[in-house]
Amino acid sequence: MAMAEVTVRGAGGFGLTIAFVCLSRGARVRVIDPTGAGAGASGGIVGALAPHTPDNWNPKKAFQFDCLREAEARWDQVGRLSGVDPGYARLGRLQPLANDRAEALARARVADARVNWGPDYTWEVIAAPHDWAPLSPTGLVLRDTITARINPRRACESLAECVRALGGEITTSGPDAGAVIYATGWQGLLALSETLGVDVGRGEKGQALLLDHAAPVGAPQIFADGLHIVPHGDGAIAVGSTSERHFEDPEGTDAAADALFDRAVAVMPSLANAHITARWAGVRPRAASRAPLLGPYPGKPGAFIANGGFKIGFGIAWGVADLMADLVLDGRDAIPDAFRLEACLGK
Repeated sequence: MAMAEVTVRGAGGFGLTIAFVCLSRGARVRVIDPTGAGAGASGGIVGALAPHTPDNWNPKKAFQFDCLREAEARWDQVGRLSGVDPGYARLGRLQPLANDRAEALARARVADARVNWGPDYTWEVIAAPHDWAPLSPTGLVLRDTITARINPRRACESLAECVRALGGEITTSGPDAGAVIYATGWQGLLALSETLGVDVGRGEKGQALLLDHAAPVGAPQIFADGLHIVPHGDGAIAVGSTSERHFEDPEGTDAAADALFDRAVAVMPSLANAHITARWAGVRPRAASRAPLLGPYPGKPGAFIANGGFKIGFGIAWGVADLMADLVLDGRDAIPDAFRLEACLGK
């Protein structure tokens, strides 16, 4: 039987993970990205891998939960094969409960979590810990134990090393061979929109910070006021991100990034003496459906799309890679309806 050939256009989280899975299944793979591995939004600094709420369960929530549940084993495999630590750790998350209504809503979802998350992961209301917790007017926080973190840049580096170790090629240019998978980020969504004459997605800019403040060992993430505060294994704390639909400079940081620091201190006053060590900006692909966009590429026989992992790209990357490998290598289409192009077209 001839070895399948796959070309992956795009070396971000989706593209590299798809390449890894296709190589693991015996395909010959070339990854092409003119800017190199992890150079786009996937090379960010926040890396929060968080679930949807456990109530009003649906296939999209279930898919993301399954991806988060399997992530630890998958990233451990990548780290061992590559020799590069992707920075994964499942340390949970705390969210402040601002008032009685927020507390009641959080408690109401405890039973949903038991049913939909099973016995291995917890959603619970607890007293705010003294050593590391957001300000909470009620003195209570919501704690979940499925939330994890990744170091996006290191994860891309680790995946790229795995691709090479398995015999794949990563290059900045070259011809397509075999099936072609377009994991080309926000610019790919714009190109597809132009081809179809319909808006199927766009880019949304995000800015983030790295702080030098040392969190307690094993400290969970904080999520408050739309802000992620993520302690990483290298001692840095990431804070992000902004959400900017309109922008002129895709990779430039400005006052919006600086304002993140004040927001973080308002949530966690212990960060007041921290120093900003890095600023980051990038544009994330957002499909019109807000779900990942997966499946055949219209008008391009033998070509496929894997795009639109807006804010949850690394959290669902392994599930996306499995779906795309099933489709491209085995002809088995298990893509959920919510992830298809028709969802963006309203059909």
